[in-house]
Amino acid sequence: MSMRLSPTKSQWAHLKNIIQRVQQERTTTSLQQQRYYNHSSDIVYDQQFINGSFVPSTNTSLFLTVSDSNTGRPYASVIRGTKEDTVKAIGAASNAFHDWSSLALSERKQYVRALLEIYVKRKKETVAQHLQHELGAPAKFARNVQSSMFDLNLQEYLDWIDDYEGFSRIQDNALIRRESIGVVGAITPWNWPLHQLALKMIPALLAGCTVILKPSEVTPLNAFLVTEAVQEANFPPGVFNMICGTGPETAEILATHPKVDMVSFTGSTAIGAKLHELGGASLKRVRTELGGKSASIILDDATEAQIRKMAGDILENSGQTCSALTRMLIPRGERQDEIIAIVKDVLESSRVVDATDPTARRNDIGPLSSASQLERVKKYISIGIEEGATLLTGGLEFPDSGNTNLDPHGYFVRPTAFVNVTNNMTIAREEIFGPVLSILSYETLEEAIRIANDTQFGLSNAVVGEDEDRCIRVAEQLRSGQVHINKTFGSLRTPFGGYKQSGDGREQGVYGLEEFLQIKAINLPPSSKRLKEKNK
Repeated sequence: MSMRLSPTKSQWAHLKNIIQRVQQERTTTSLQQQRYYNHSSDIVYDQQFINGSFVPSTNTSLFLTVSDSNTGRPYASVIRGTKEDTVKAIGAASNAFHDWSSLALSERKQYVRALLEIYVKRKKETVAQHLQHELGAPAKFARNVQSSMFDLNLQEYLDWIDDYEGFSRIQDNALIRRESIGVVGAITPWNWPLHQLALKMIPALLAGCTVILKPSEVTPLNAFLVTEAVQEANFPPGVFNMICGTGPETAEILATHPKVDMVSFTGSTAIGAKLHELGGASLKRVRTELGGKSASIILDDATEAQIRKMAGDILENSGQTCSALTRMLIPRGERQDEIIAIVKDVLESSRVVDATDPTARRNDIGPLSSASQLERVKKYISIGIEEGATLLTGGLEFPDSGNTNLDPHGYFVRPTAFVNVTNNMTIAREEIFGPVLSILSYETLEEAIRIANDTQFGLSNAVVGEDEDRCIRVAEQLRSGQVHINKTFGSLRTPFGGYKQSGDGREQGVYGLEEFLQIKAINLPPSSKRLKEKNK
């Protein structure tokens, strides 16, 4: 028997008044106090969110340690979820699906709008503070970009969802409906946690799906705060659940459980391939957004400002972005030395800072997220040197922090660029996920296009030059899910996703919403009133 989720009068009163109320409340709620506490400067979350409540895990003793990227020391601990926790969450989401999907879109929007208001007023600032430690995002970047991606994406969906005409339309002699796919397992990465959390849970919820969130164990604190906001927005029990744990205990259960209808995953290509394999046994929909080795093609008429913008892309989020432009293709000839000098200046103008440093500038970078990520990036820098690439700037030495004091145990690395790179070198072929740029040279535009396409990935590329028509002609020949012309990002409504081993999913806007819908054709008789109305 499914649980009744239609809102009561008191719930509707709560929803109508919630926006006004949250504007007046700025103190920490008792709910927060119950779910984490300070213990030797270590923040501890010891419960999972299942069926509308924070509840004890079936594991009571094993915790996952969240490191402070700036110091390498423990910053927080979160309970390690179990298979049993995940199965309970799946059961709750399955029981809640019928009634949640039966609500009108306008009713589901009310819950999402309440979530938005609570997040902005009560949670966002704390999220930004945590991101300075669990991710290593510099203070202004954590506040103005990383933590803002959640509310920006929510607002985007709320702004246009009423204009979406794809839920129901007449085509030929049929009523074509797009309906909720069902129970969704959302598995989010550590590098853009709020952005990816929003791009999975919000379109899924608006589509009428119920959700089990599995956040990254590297940066889980922000997910707990978002989940608190879900509870305070009074979402019906089971509509949203969160299990914090490792892959075998959570992600793999979501991929194999028969009551999960879809898995949406952002992360590495290797894990994405494994989830496709596991999900294939039950033929569930698995959508992935995976790695990249994106190229920026610098045309011979590119301006200095355009070149600086492309070079600076490797600095954003300390290079820990799947769509980062990590290969720069430059024309041989009279401008080659000039372009290399510009890149060198951009990277050497960037400071490596403690993420809590309030003086950090836009192009300054904080530490990498974890010890394993630091080890990975330094390994690739070593490989680049060993394989014969020329180190232009950066390298393996601990960063000279200028006027800042860096903890020697923090996960800091210098912004690094190599020249004399060929496309068969490891640093030009494998995803490094750090502030490391490979500069390759080309003779002809045809060669540049061939080099850019010569990769297992196909997430993103960019073309830079003064002649827009020429740039577009190049872009049309690049095999990637998006190509940027004289810029490094798109809007929150344009589709984001890749070709080849960069995954098969699309996120953002209408394209992101439709990932969580499935198509039904209701074939109508010739006497149908709807057909007659359409043909008037």
